[in-house]
Amino acid sequence: MQFGVFSVSDITTDPTTGRTPTENERIKASVAIARKVEEIGMDVYALGEHHNRPFFSSSPTTTLAYIAAQTERITLSTATTLITTNDPVKIAEDFAMLQHLSDGRVDLVLGRGNTAPVYPWFGKNIQDGVELAIENYSLLRKLWDEDTVNWSGKFRTPLQNFTSTPRPLDGVAPFVWHGSIRTPQIAEVAAYFGDGFFANNIFWPKEHYQQLIGLYRERYEHYGHGTADQAIVGLGGQFFMRKNSQDAVKEFRPYFDNAPVYGHGPSLEDFTSQTPLTVGSPQEVIEKTLSFREHFGDYQRQLFLIDHAGLPLKTVLEQLDLFGEEVLPVLRKEYADRKPAHVPDAPTHASRVAAHLAAQDAEKATAEA
Repeated sequence: MQFGVFSVSDITTDPTTGRTPTENERIKASVAIARKVEEIGMDVYALGEHHNRPFFSSSPTTTLAYIAAQTERITLSTATTLITTNDPVKIAEDFAMLQHLSDGRVDLVLGRGNTAPVYPWFGKNIQDGVELAIENYSLLRKLWDEDTVNWSGKFRTPLQNFTSTPRPLDGVAPFVWHGSIRTPQIAEVAAYFGDGFFANNIFWPKEHYQQLIGLYRERYEHYGHGTADQAIVGLGGQFFMRKNSQDAVKEFRPYFDNAPVYGHGPSLEDFTSQTPLTVGSPQEVIEKTLSFREHFGDYQRQLFLIDHAGLPLKTVLEQLDLFGEEVLPVLRKEYADRKPAHVPDAPTHASRVAAHLAAQDAEKATAEA
């Protein structure tokens, strides 16, 4: 099981001080958080993509490349890369470049995003969202898998004898997760290609995500990639911890009540009972996180949203220290003990290179037989 942090890159006023961090402060904070993620022994840092306020992360690959230079072990990923409004050629080249710079420590989550105005900003129509996602991803796969691409489609100019550069590191493209909170067609695409499926698992009750993940698992098996329980699933989650649960609730309540994404809706108590949000002690975080496996089956990646709602960097780093000391060791052991042997680990560059070489050897042996 991989554990990590993902950020949506919001810039939100701290309701306890009235202070709003600058863009520069939040950008630099993302680097500090990623370094702390590695320091405490987590596995992944992922950053979203937005092109509108109040978010700062318009260029995740630039930020992740900077983080790659300051880390040695963690996988660098995206919380969403907009497959609908980014040119597939640019995605192919940017992430291949990041692969080389990070020595393979990169994968990505593709999604349609949740900001409707982004479509016209990039010359697209939101009504074409699902079609764009399917066509653009089909082209992206060709760009990574084939040295010379000849292609034509509905939404961009044709390509003739085109080669994206640099080529993927070691001949293996970055692993792709398809992220969705509501679109079954995206789960279908993930299953068709044998890619991962990431359910952000934050705001809605478990029954909603069970439907999407169940569909993905069923179709993954249908397309012959393995049994349904071997499908590659990632989940989001979120927590706020203190040693004492009452202290956690007292401290987090003003952030919950005033953050745009939470405020003026259900109470903190209702939200924590109905969604994956945990506000409490380390033991409560452990128990709720372990319940995800009961709801969704064995899965490979667990990311947490912890730097949102105006929480200051100092508090976020304290949360990570507490997680590394009291939660992470327990979760690692429990998930390892409970995972059946036939369920695969999360894909890494090294495991994908090994599989690629094995496939080449098998193909060569067949040809020589």
